[in-house]
Amino acid sequence: MSDARAPHIPVMAPQVVAALAVREGGVYVDGTFGAGGYSRAILAAAPGCTVWAIDRDPSAARFADALAAEHPGRFALIQGRFGTMDHLVSARGVASVDGVALDLGVSSLQIDDPARGFSFQHDGPLDMRMGSHGTTAADVVNTLDEAALADLIHALGEERHARRVARAIVAARAEAPLTRTGRLAEVVRAAIPGAARQQAREGIDPATRTFQALRLHVNDEAAELADGLAAAERLLAPGGRLVVVSFHSLEDRAVKAFMRTRSGDLPNPSRHLPAAANDSGAPTPSFRAIGRRAVRPDADEVATNPRARSARLRVAERTAAPPLPHANGGGAS
Repeated sequence: MSDARAPHIPVMAPQVVAALAVREGGVYVDGTFGAGGYSRAILAAAPGCTVWAIDRDPSAARFADALAAEHPGRFALIQGRFGTMDHLVSARGVASVDGVALDLGVSSLQIDDPARGFSFQHDGPLDMRMGSHGTTAADVVNTLDEAALADLIHALGEERHARRVARAIVAARAEAPLTRTGRLAEVVRAAIPGAARQQAREGIDPATRTFQALRLHVNDEAAELADGLAAAERLLAPGGRLVVVSFHSLEDRAVKAFMRTRSGDLPNPSRHLPAAANDSGAPTPSFRAIGRRAVRPDADEVATNPRARSARLRVAERTAAPPLPHANGGGAS
């Protein structure tokens, strides 16, 4: 078994702890436990605070025992989706919390394990599931028709050559099913014009956007994020902080839009929002935005932890207003 201490560096951990305003006796949710970097930092920040950690990946459990032993009675890991965090912690007798931290996307543990199929850096089975059930990335690339595959890669990967990539995938699978990350990466790179020049110019592998799209689709991450933000809104006590670290523009835009909407920072409130009982007719803000801009890692952190390069941190503070209804109904179990 690998070392039970976190084998990776949590991104912007000091900034996350500061944004949460961790205090003695506070109760916090680490909604994306991974190897426990944020949980460890929160527990160390204030004596007597408690952390409820959540992760859908069963492999995360191996890091929880050591942390629970170091902080008896102050830490517990719950296996599940952060989109249902309010239900998960309320089932343990916790009605509200003082802070929620979310580190979005795939964890370093998942990326670094070739058997999980998240990365094209090491060949492995084309899986990409954060949990242990459901559709794999291989299922997607071998069954979706060309048009649907192109739409997926364009929408979730923001790949401008999505149609070329989809056409190449369909041609390759006609010869033999795509089952390995290395083979899929080769097919994608070959389909993108000037792939080598693009990588040299941008420093990003041309397969990155397609792999991102497949991962987001396989794990239904957009819906999970929407559910998680709404669940945090229901769970946070007045004055509690929501802190979200995202790593690509789709995630960051969704978090920014949620915080702006919930804080009333929109020129024209959406017609889909329910009317609230105030003079303007707009919903009473359920959050107060902390800072107008996302916080980014400094150059020193990026130099020591390249994963931090694209990170964006946003924070909002819960008000006493009731939570707004959530269209997805609070997430799936």
